[in-house]
Amino acid sequence: MKDSVVVEKKEMKYTDYEEFLRDNRKTVNRLLNRIMLFFVITGPAIALGIKGNMFNDITYFACAMISIYVLIMAYVHYLLLKRWPYSIWTSFFALMALNILLAWMTNAHVSILLTWFLVPLMSLFFCDKFLYILTIAVNFIIMSVSTWMTSDYYMNLRTDFDTSFKYFINVFGGYVIETVIMGAAGWGLGKMITGYFYALIDKYHQVKEHEEKMRSHMEILDSMAEIYDNVNLVDFKKMTEMSLRGKEYKKIDLDFSSQIQTAMNQRISEEIKPDQKEDFVNFTNITTVQARLHGKKSIYGEFVNRITGWFRAQYITVEADEDGVPTTVIYTIQNIDNDKRREEHLIRISFTDELTRLYNRRCYEEDAAIYSNKEIDEDLVIVSIDVNGLKVANDTKGHAAGDELIKGTADCLVAALGTMGKVYRTGGDEFMAIIHDYDCDSIRDIIRKRTDDWHGAYNEKLSISIGYAAIKDNPGADISELEKKADAMMYEEKRQHYQKSGNDRRASRR
Repeated sequence: MKDSVVVEKKEMKYTDYEEFLRDNRKTVNRLLNRIMLFFVITGPAIALGIKGNMFNDITYFACAMISIYVLIMAYVHYLLLKRWPYSIWTSFFALMALNILLAWMTNAHVSILLTWFLVPLMSLFFCDKFLYILTIAVNFIIMSVSTWMTSDYYMNLRTDFDTSFKYFINVFGGYVIETVIMGAAGWGLGKMITGYFYALIDKYHQVKEHEEKMRSHMEILDSMAEIYDNVNLVDFKKMTEMSLRGKEYKKIDLDFSSQIQTAMNQRISEEIKPDQKEDFVNFTNITTVQARLHGKKSIYGEFVNRITGWFRAQYITVEADEDGVPTTVIYTIQNIDNDKRREEHLIRISFTDELTRLYNRRCYEEDAAIYSNKEIDEDLVIVSIDVNGLKVANDTKGHAAGDELIKGTADCLVAALGTMGKVYRTGGDEFMAIIHDYDCDSIRDIIRKRTDDWHGAYNEKLSISIGYAAIKDNPGADISELEKKADAMMYEEKRQHYQKSGNDRRASRR
């Protein structure tokens, strides 16, 4: 998979380079067209040379024909450029037109010397190996033919050659050596130029990818800044902290030798509840963030601000090195006070009996489970309570009367035991209490006093059965055993109540 990604990336870069060559070919073709138009002045320039006795064997007619030829070639090249601006043959036409111009000037006995090598060098601007080799080859052929055609003329101007062939061989040999040297030098130069352009395009591609990545990151960060109350970008490479809230991104330097918290957290620390301050300082210790985030997407902690309430502090990894150590991290602060209040409300509802507003059986079981995993306090007492005559009230007076007895029992239990612990409604007419008190003998009396004084709209009196079990009376017992003993006492009292009242209904859990 990794190899396929690399290949795809290389192909993408190659395509970018090919597009560059096409655009470059069009640009150089335009430049060559202007150069050809500039060569129109060749004719008038040579004419001035004739007038100044610099050229004796060329006519003014030849000068005019040179300019006309250049105009025609420039116009034809212009048409080709309009029709095929990216074609390599459009480029080759311009180069060959210049070669032919040089050949014409040579045959007109205008000495051009090194100008022959100008055309192959100009072909290097196209960054095309094929075009360069083709231009070198054609240039050498035209140069050789022109030298052969003018060898008689130039041989007669010299005394060191007795035949035109010897002159041609001498000049041709020099051209061969110069062409080889120039060809090799041009090849190396062309390779260096193409390599430079390829590397430049590759670098440009990397910069664009980085810019796109950074733009994407900034869009994400800007969107995050809308969600969170505070958003800071922490760059561990540059050791800077930058707030993303507001219009200006101002960077603040980080110095681990003199600080363990960012500037923002130093301000927040002053508003944290005293009992949470140490935890907050440890969580926001910037010197340990990288280690704690190593290999993780994020870490967070929840704390209470004395002014604004609950908030969540979170570190999120944006970039990491090859070892998974975070190098760029987002630090966010989000107020969650309303969420916490809703959460607490939902928890309270889930642990609360709807009718009596006492804690329910679920809450009782969770509280009792706490004592299964730790030593039971010496003053702990389990109280079991059951309402007497609830079914009779429901059957004879209606459910409103039965509900009145249940709510009346709840009110009496809270009034009697509320300061000692928690009271629970665990069933229809069943209640439990977990309290802390050493004077167990007074518990029943306190509850009885409350129930004896109670009067309702549907019921004149309230009767309940009570049982309790204290850990001090049952050393070594667990919470389940205390509950069973309290239930047993309550059922015994309930049995006695029914016997005394003449009701033969057996006390049992409903």
